[in-house]
Amino acid sequence: MSQSREQADERNPTHPPAPSVLVVMGVSGSGKTTVGALLASRLGWMFVDGDAFHSASNVQKMQSGIALTDEDRWPWLHAIASWIDATRTAHRHGVVACSALKRRYRELLSGGRSDVRLVYLQASFDIVRERLSKREGHFMPVSLLESQYETLEEPGPEEAPIIVSVSDAPETIVADVVTRLKLTPLR
Repeated sequence: MSQSREQADERNPTHPPAPSVLVVMGVSGSGKTTVGALLASRLGWMFVDGDAFHSASNVQKMQSGIALTDEDRWPWLHAIASWIDATRTAHRHGVVACSALKRRYRELLSGGRSDVRLVYLQASFDIVRERLSKREGHFMPVSLLESQYETLEEPGPEEAPIIVSVSDAPETIVADVVTRLKLTPLR
């Protein structure tokens, strides 16, 4: 008799299953899209940028330099959670780049899903500010960076995040994540 992933997780909580979805999280400009896309490519998994799930009104607010509220973010986060669940239900693997700045946001995305793991791109304000000042064609202005750090609740050990510094090259970060999660990359 087969059992659901949730039943298997309840029986053996100290040994979570191999991840089926990775949420690459961090503030805007930390490299989520770059690292997420490289990670998905290295593993042969699907990749989606969480920014694609933002409503037009959210994008317009950010382009205008207005920080999003929780009320703005909840529909966006629910859409990403639906993508995660659809990926898992289809027995596929995926990587999603999503800021997931608050613990309760991450609970929506990964709570009760031990096969969904967080990869936290830890970055100093100065490094990210410099990156954002050079970035062109993105709706997130440098002026909103401070609000990102004010909102950020770094993941704690109980969330079992893979924490990596963005001071390394994206390829090095990806290799580190693959090794730490004991994943098998494509050859």
